[in-house]
Amino acid sequence: MTSKDVKNELTEEFSGIKYILTSGMRSRLLLAIYENPKKLDELRGELHKPSATILHGLKELENINLVRKVQKSYELTSNGFLLTANMIKLIENWYSINKDKSFWNNHDLSGIPDELLKSIYLLKDAEYVNSTTSDLSNAFNTYIKLLSTAEKLKIILPIYSENHFRHLIELLKGKKLRNLELIISEEIYHSIRNNDIFSQEILESDKVQITCVEKSLKIFLTCSDEFVSLSLFFKDGHYDDAQILIAKDKNAQKWALNLAKKYNGGEKDEISTI
Repeated sequence: MTSKDVKNELTEEFSGIKYILTSGMRSRLLLAIYENPKKLDELRGELHKPSATILHGLKELENINLVRKVQKSYELTSNGFLLTANMIKLIENWYSINKDKSFWNNHDLSGIPDELLKSIYLLKDAEYVNSTTSDLSNAFNTYIKLLSTAEKLKIILPIYSENHFRHLIELLKGKKLRNLELIISEEIYHSIRNNDIFSQEILESDKVQITCVEKSLKIFLTCSDEFVSLSLFFKDGHYDDAQILIAKDKNAQKWALNLAKKYNGGEKDEISTI
């Protein structure tokens, strides 16, 4: 299939999606019966619309094989269920992006694979934390405080930051943090090795596992059993330490771990700790 064929097919599909999304009644009906079939009086009570309006919308959806009537109830067809499930993802993605639009709009997203950008909705409960002119270290201090709660950490670390390394060393010396996985670039790995203290306390620690990747990293991701955090680079290539997303729910952890796996795949060169 050529790119022109793909574009033509997407255009045709978009017209179908547009037909649903441009009608509040059609989309609300699909959402209303997404989990369970419902009778007309149930839909009337839920949508607060007259029977004639609801029946007209249901008839339109029946005509395109998204809804069917079984006895006195209306339910989604298989096509209707698949479309509605993806419509919900679209709505949740839109909500997640719009809720934290300052974060997403200002940063380079090239470090996040397309399939994970499509599931941004899993971060819909994340908290946006930023530093201000009155508290320049707010984002960093919030992050460091969270680190102290973790027993295990997996970190994609794209920058060589002595401040971050000192805090990690302090945690490694304590009793709470039992395991630290670092995914870093070769350049950062060699910078750590050239620092006697960092080399001894990080590379030689039996609590640390390091995966080294050839290319520069463009995301700063931290995963633990208690939280996940994400910070990014500006579009001009400079790291932004003043804005961070923090989440503590299972959906966000699932998203973050899938992202970490992308950087910890078989094509990477793993460097064992000394």
